[in-house]
Amino acid sequence: MKKLSAALLLLSTAAIAQPFDNSLTEEAIKKRLEPVGSVYLAGAEDTAAAAPTGPRTGEQVYQASCFACHGTGALGAPKTADDWAPRIAKGKDVLLDHAINGFNAMPPRGTCMDCSDDEIAAAIDFMIK
Repeated sequence: MKKLSAALLLLSTAAIAQPFDNSLTEEAIKKRLEPVGSVYLAGAEDTAAAAPTGPRTGEQVYQASCFACHGTGALGAPKTADDWAPRIAKGKDVLLDHAINGFNAMPPRGTCMDCSDDEIAAAIDFMIK
């Protein structure tokens, strides 16, 4: 029985093992030595910059950066479309200031460091509806 188990183990290992190209041709060696990535050096021309797509909607900003806290009420964050009356009473300028500069447990810009002030305002409008 032990011999049969050992034989089955050997055969199954051989069957699933991936072949390795250990060819010593110059082409095979170059392929194995190719870099897998690249490094961006400060001051170098950025060739992979994404094209700007224009300002994001309030919903897009909310889904990308606000939902984790404002969708669940984490750390006392007011949930979307709920708990906003006392905050709205202070004025939208105060809400925007808190969103941009941070307030209590909320970090500045709510972790959306690449959001413009207008995008932050649009996210606030989306949440208070």
